[in-house]
Amino acid sequence: MGKSSVYYYFKSKEEIFQAVVLYEANLLRNELTTAIKAVDSPISKMEKYVFTRMKAFEKLANYYNAIFDKNLAHFEFIEKIREKYDREEIAILRLILYYGVKKKIFKVENSEYTALAIQTTMKGLEVPMFWQKREVNIDHRLRAILDVLFYGIVMKT
Repeated sequence: MGKSSVYYYFKSKEEIFQAVVLYEANLLRNELTTAIKAVDSPISKMEKYVFTRMKAFEKLANYYNAIFDKNLAHFEFIEKIREKYDREEIAILRLILYYGVKKKIFKVENSEYTALAIQTTMKGLEVPMFWQKREVNIDHRLRAILDVLFYGIVMKT
């Protein structure tokens, strides 16, 4: 599509960027929903969530950069997308946690705080995994995080 054709549909570069970011946000949401629905157990749902989320961010560079790059914060729509994403992510995590508690697989005293803790952990992994491109396999890192999440590090006596 030529430049004049693009500007027939969009008034500015900012509108084009916004459309791309929203498109990728929808792709992420759809991938997460599909992955979670594809499995039944709460543990599998959490595993699918973590792996799908982190691998999707690696592919969806425009969305990831828009959401987490503070240099793009001057775009008004970025903060709205960021807030919406955070709310949606917490809601998905709370749903998985609720399902796990209902099935008597997860022990969660406060689903809001637990969802926030998981979200914070995932966000904390993003910089080392995507910006610092270490030699460690992403699957091994995510598996290690899930082991800590599910089983902790304290020995049970």
